Amino acid sequence: MNIKKPSFALLMLLVVGLWAVPSIATEQHEDPTEALVREIAKTLRCAVCQNQSIYESNSDLAKDMLSVIRTKVAAGEPESAIRDYFFQRYGDYIYLEPTAQGGNRLLWIGPFIALILGALALFSALKKWQPSQSRPPEVDKDAFRNRLKSEMDKID
Repeated sequence: MNIKKPSFALLMLLVVGLWAVPSIATEQHEDPTEALVREIAKTLRCAVCQNQSIYESNSDLAKDMLSVIRTKVAAGEPESAIRDYFFQRYGDYIYLEPTAQGGNRLLWIGPFIALILGALALFSALKKWQPSQSRPPEVDKDAFRNRLKSEMDKID
């Protein structure tokens, strides 16, 4: 087998190329308002998509909603006012993570209540099934020996 070694020039070109890549890359600075837009848009659901955030969706409605968020952030509206704006138009559905308010509280607290009630029911059932502390009836030892002896005689 004839295997050629890489030339020194090719090796140097590779080293210089790898060394130069980080210096060529430029650092990108994001507009501070865009960070807030992204944060808000990632928590709001696209009204026509299936469980996608406004930020991730490519639908026309999501793009329009994103532009509304950008406009409101540029106007200096607080984050809570922007979220409230979408809540007024779409209701609780607009939030990707459900809130713990109103009827949703039962959804948040319900599993814990069910767990506590189940534990109480299990504890009660186990307490009822506990064997009583009474002693077993006394066995007549002589009658037992006589019966055992008669059974052993039948085997012989």
